[in-house]
Amino acid sequence: MSVSNKPARWQSSDEAIRAVQVAFDVEEAVLSAVRQAAFDQNLSTSDQIRQILGLPVSSRPKRPRLTVSLAQADYEMLGARYGVPADERLAIKERVTRELIAFAQHGQKGRSG
Repeated sequence: MSVSNKPARWQSSDEAIRAVQVAFDVEEAVLSAVRQAAFDQNLSTSDQIRQILGLPVSSRPKRPRLTVSLAQADYEMLGARYGVPADERLAIKERVTRELIAFAQHGQKGRSG
């Protein structure tokens, strides 16, 4: 499909596709300061950096979510923990979500350091 035949809803992604992710190697203190400022302002770290640099920040609402990478062995451990087969990933995800909500509601009991 040529550029001119692209559906209108895809044309707005052209600029994002051309964007390049840049990583900055900085001291722990800088990393912590940027992360804390982002947290305090309810921004992503990337948006916080853009704000610091005076670049435009998307005003689109972002879906609040947490992410974690889980390997098959992790699903097996979680499945055993919740009494669910490891291949029932949606059921495991729902139970993890409930556990995270309980963690937030009960003052971070059992917090790992």
